[in-house]
Amino acid sequence: MGTRIGNRTLQFEKPIAIRSWATVAGRKEGQGKLGRQYDFVIEHNQFGEKSWERAEQKMQQYALELALEKAHLYGHQLDYFLGGDLLNQIVATSYTARALGAPYFGLYGACSSLAESMILGSCLLDGGFGRLAAVCTSSHHDAAERQLRYPTEMGVQRTLSAQWTVTGSGAYILDQGHGSWQITQAVPGKIVDRGISNSSDMGSAMAAAAVDTISTWLADTGGLHQLDYIVTGDLGKIGYEICKNELTAQGYDIAGKYFDCGMQVYHEEDQDVHAGGSGCGCSAVVLGAKYLPMMAEKQHCRLLLVGTGALLSPLTVQQGETIPGIAHGVLIEYRQEGL
Repeated sequence: MGTRIGNRTLQFEKPIAIRSWATVAGRKEGQGKLGRQYDFVIEHNQFGEKSWERAEQKMQQYALELALEKAHLYGHQLDYFLGGDLLNQIVATSYTARALGAPYFGLYGACSSLAESMILGSCLLDGGFGRLAAVCTSSHHDAAERQLRYPTEMGVQRTLSAQWTVTGSGAYILDQGHGSWQITQAVPGKIVDRGISNSSDMGSAMAAAAVDTISTWLADTGGLHQLDYIVTGDLGKIGYEICKNELTAQGYDIAGKYFDCGMQVYHEEDQDVHAGGSGCGCSAVVLGAKYLPMMAEKQHCRLLLVGTGALLSPLTVQQGETIPGIAHGVLIEYRQEGL
């Protein structure tokens, strides 16, 4: 069994490898910074379906099928399937689980759902309750906007602090066995709420939770000097600056190590996404399309992925409630097998 380090960092005892992964992205995302690095880019956001919600489920299922194919596995071989999305009752993931037939944990951590799924999947495998788990998350810009803000057909003007929900899905196969990419530690997040109620500025709402999780891991492990990358999920430009400044003020020299997935998806100068990308699909596609391959370029590499989520609903915002933030951390290490 694993152990606990310091305040709340989990150390896994068994090797939890990321055996394979796959990323599927929307058309706008395919025109962005990582376009050629995704496994598949859909030509139209409706993906041949009758609704955006069906398109998201199809996109998520395709990402999972690609990841299984890369690992030379079938769905019935999985011990667990964990994941989530932004739709009400996480229906995209539940319908994917319906087709898969594996034991299923549907999780809602908003945009932190990928990291949350990786933590809980790793805990199950480290505890000896299985060997193989799939984690998968997704988001769809048009479906999310209709549900959380305004239908895109209305043409409502967006504030400059708003972020663009990524149309994309990422699936990852976890294997309790040897592999080059390994999840070795995790930091479960705590709710942090600084009283922000503007649903068009979720980067600011999530930033404090990211600071809490990152600073907790750094204090628990003292591992900043051994860390190559700190990557937050989707704080965007505004939340990224808040997080960077607060960590620097605490005395952590993160210059050149800290990046945000929401700033890696689009060409901000000509794609009009304002503060950057967001959504469950944001960190899911950026991790697989950019950072895991980049880690392989080094013989040894350590990345702290910090999934960030704004735990709100349209109803609570209309009632004047503030936005609770959450951030879950996962330490991923690349060690070339045989070295």
